[in-house]
Amino acid sequence: MPLRRPFTSLFRPQRGPDQTVLAEHRDLIETIGRRKLLRGTLSLGALTMLTGCNVSDRDAVQTVLRAVSGFNDGVQALLFDPNKLAPTYAASQVVKPPRFNAYYEIEDLKPVDIGGWKLELSGLIADKRPWSLERIYALPEQEEIIKHICVEGWDYIGQWSGPNLRDFLTRVGADLSAKYVVFHGNDDYMESIDMPSALHPQTILATKYAGEPITDPFGFPLRLRTAVKLGFKNPKWIRAIEVTNSYSPGFWEKQGFNWFSGL
Repeated sequence: MPLRRPFTSLFRPQRGPDQTVLAEHRDLIETIGRRKLLRGTLSLGALTMLTGCNVSDRDAVQTVLRAVSGFNDGVQALLFDPNKLAPTYAASQVVKPPRFNAYYEIEDLKPVDIGGWKLELSGLIADKRPWSLERIYALPEQEEIIKHICVEGWDYIGQWSGPNLRDFLTRVGADLSAKYVVFHGNDDYMESIDMPSALHPQTILATKYAGEPITDPFGFPLRLRTAVKLGFKNPKWIRAIEVTNSYSPGFWEKQGFNWFSGL
């Protein structure tokens, strides 16, 4: 009996994957895989598309993975319900103090010089006059006891209070039809969120934790807290807010993480 020749798929790459290429993009691959949204279809889709390109080609791998990540962002934005409230918790469940997290070690933290601190405003905002901390403290406070969920897999329940972001943006005449609200931190950390998330009723500019002014190393004097985003979308030590229609990737987006990163 003649031996059959092994069948070779027409869709199989001529060369096997270069493991160093996959290692270089591990963060992006894991980010796509971590998202609960369409986890099976998107991850499988990414792998299917990769079999149709030369997986030893670094540029091709990066292009495909970022395309999948961008598609994930778009689907999350379409499914986002700006009126749906996130779960809240009892004060007895609050973790004290909150957990420190940043893109650097706690020993490298540089405290804000509060003597010269003012919140700067720019972009599509009518009243760009800077805000002192005293003026921010004088605004009505909103309290949220919500869960901080990190993309790395850990979480904790925190009790945050401060001005509602929608109310603040309205007060300064921001263009609420703009695409992005960008936050610049004193630690050179920049992050942006979509306008619908910024206007969500559980998005605040937090000045207090568990009823007391936020201290260092947790973001004094001002940080974003929203119930509808992963932890890294909540910048700390905010020194400026910008409203814009131009997208600029933040620190973690440049590492391959999804921009929308909703919950």
